[in-house]
Amino acid sequence: MYEYISNLIYPILKTNSSIIYKTCLVIFSNFMLVKKKHKTMYNKLFPILLLSILAACSGVKKNEQAKLEYPTTRKTDTIDTYFGTKIADPYRWLEDDKSDETGNWVKAQNKITNDYLSTIPFRAKIKERLTKIWNFEKVTAPFKKGKYYFFYKNDGIQNQSVMYFQEGLSGTPKILLDPNTLAADGTASLGSIAISKDAKYLAYSINRAGSDWSEIYVMEIEGGKKLADEIKWVKFSDIAWKGDGFYYSAYGAPKKGSSQFSNKNEFHKVFYHKVGDAQNNDELIYEDKQHPLRNFSAALTEDKNVLLIYGSESTSGTNLAVKDLNKPKSAFITLVNNFENNYAVIHNEGHKLFIITDNGAPKYQLLQIDIDKPDSKNWKKIIPESTDLLESIVLSNKKFVAKYLKDVTSRLYVYDMSGKKENEIQLPGLCKIDAFDGDKDDSLAFFSYNTFIAPPVIYKYNMATNQLTVWFKTKIDFNSDELETKQVFYTSKDGTKIPMFITCKKGLVLDGKNPCFLFGYGGFNSYYSPEFKMDRALFLENGGIYAIPGLRGGGDYGEDWHKAGTKCKKQNVFDDFIAAADYLVKEKYTSHEKLAIHGRSNGGLLVGAVMTQRPDIAKVAIPTVGVLDMLRYQKFTIGWAWASDYGTSDSANYFDCLIKYSPLHNIKEVEYPATLVTTGDHDDRVVPAHSFKFIATLQAKQKGANPVLVRIDTNAGHGSGKPTSKQIDEFSDIWSFIFYNLGMKY
Repeated sequence: MYEYISNLIYPILKTNSSIIYKTCLVIFSNFMLVKKKHKTMYNKLFPILLLSILAACSGVKKNEQAKLEYPTTRKTDTIDTYFGTKIADPYRWLEDDKSDETGNWVKAQNKITNDYLSTIPFRAKIKERLTKIWNFEKVTAPFKKGKYYFFYKNDGIQNQSVMYFQEGLSGTPKILLDPNTLAADGTASLGSIAISKDAKYLAYSINRAGSDWSEIYVMEIEGGKKLADEIKWVKFSDIAWKGDGFYYSAYGAPKKGSSQFSNKNEFHKVFYHKVGDAQNNDELIYEDKQHPLRNFSAALTEDKNVLLIYGSESTSGTNLAVKDLNKPKSAFITLVNNFENNYAVIHNEGHKLFIITDNGAPKYQLLQIDIDKPDSKNWKKIIPESTDLLESIVLSNKKFVAKYLKDVTSRLYVYDMSGKKENEIQLPGLCKIDAFDGDKDDSLAFFSYNTFIAPPVIYKYNMATNQLTVWFKTKIDFNSDELETKQVFYTSKDGTKIPMFITCKKGLVLDGKNPCFLFGYGGFNSYYSPEFKMDRALFLENGGIYAIPGLRGGGDYGEDWHKAGTKCKKQNVFDDFIAAADYLVKEKYTSHEKLAIHGRSNGGLLVGAVMTQRPDIAKVAIPTVGVLDMLRYQKFTIGWAWASDYGTSDSANYFDCLIKYSPLHNIKEVEYPATLVTTGDHDDRVVPAHSFKFIATLQAKQKGANPVLVRIDTNAGHGSGKPTSKQIDEFSDIWSFIFYNLGMKY
């Protein structure tokens, strides 16, 4: 028996890099030498040795974490006064992303994080398995322009998906644009695209190193020739073709010596670019010199006769101005002159626009507005508000296909042009429908069908026959059949019922011992419905539970649900998330010691607020690219646009609300969960200073043994366009950290 136990212990001691394990290995190896010569002594002393080794190794994690020595972060005496309240900001200097001191601090933080992660014995195996799961063919739903169909494809682990085109559905696919050829490390990604009406030209934007800044280029589709056109300093822009050119939005070039990645973005403008011209010859179409913090986006009706200019002051609410391009000297007509609601033109019949809006309908409706009679008293309802959320409408085969959200899952209905419902497109199970695309003169439409447990399936739908067939289904090294998703409803602090998806293995025993991963967002009218995530597949196949609640602040049930989690009602979002964690523990899905919490961006704020309000809520916390300094977020890049959800510290009323939950300002000297903050050095949406100041404060005040670390990705931004290799690296580290600190075996 002793020999059997020895054979078990020896490999464990040998493969672990801990100093305690190494010491035990030396003692154990020397003790084995006396086995043959002093067998009696060996038999008597072996149990004592075994117990000593087990006792030493059981304390490895605690002892090693207690020894973590974080990099010294210099403090200053910077103090701001908000309406009579003094607020210290000792790490303000970390906001300077161009300084050598910040650069050295980043290197020191990454070193200690990498040193810690390198001691996790199964880190390499997790990366190997995640790479294998990730390596399957991915294809998007095709869309039609002119005689061509276009789609994106990734062979498996290509850093960026490649754009293809083919003539008709039976044509041979050809590569149109491969972003992988633009940067050796895969950090150049494809952003917005637009195809001319005759399908002769493609205009496309390229983002680099994860930044929101982009450049626009032009190529001929037939032959793939790239033209000389190059447009710089583009940000938050659509591209809209008209004739031999296109509309786009841009800012002025940053002032020399200033940081393009952190400076506030002001004075957005709309331009028209004619193919072949230099950018400095582009025509200024629309600007607002009186309101520097407004963004503008140009679009066109399908017949290219009406120019649409959407304006915004934040992430919610638009105004709308239109112009008849057949009358080039005519002025813009303002249809909406405030930012109280949202509007989206989806079709036109001459001067009659079909517009989805939440004006007078928090769950949205379809209106018809005649630009010759723009007064709201002349607006006509086509599809009135329903009990479910109307997300989008596409015109296909001269029919409206409306996508609704019912309890955070998709439904599809077909209406005639007068708004009469004709039929429902039957969908199998809990799902999310993405990329529904049809043509007003074509009976064929395509869409992506998504679930939590398997990669997307691309369906072809025949509008004329109401037939649904699979167009593309991939193969993957992952057993979806052993998993299931169910939806539950739990009660939040104020009695509100909150939906939550729970995905896990079938037949899971509810004994409170299962590892669980709780993900949330709760903001900006966004929501999370069924969607397959390759990295979560790794957790699920190892017995984990994946849970996503539909928090207030999101768009799960329309604008009222969104507003219930904004500004001074933001605490509702945190309460909803805390209640989700407590529900999972109460119903014995997991325990607080087996729970990891995660969120990105606004979800990073969520995790930061929840862990500072309830340090006992989870064993592991992963705030990713989070908005963590709620008193200064509006001072960087596009942060001012988030005021519609948060309010700003410039107002006494909102300051009083923000200071109560701002993660940076609510860190106390207690033991927090094992925390891995993640960010990117090129994040110019939520600047990395949020994460820098948060982790510096957390490291200074953390009590107990749990590690609090930051992982700062280089040549990476907020997440959009991140190459596959960097995603796999990041998720491998995140899951290694989670598995290790939840005590999971791999």
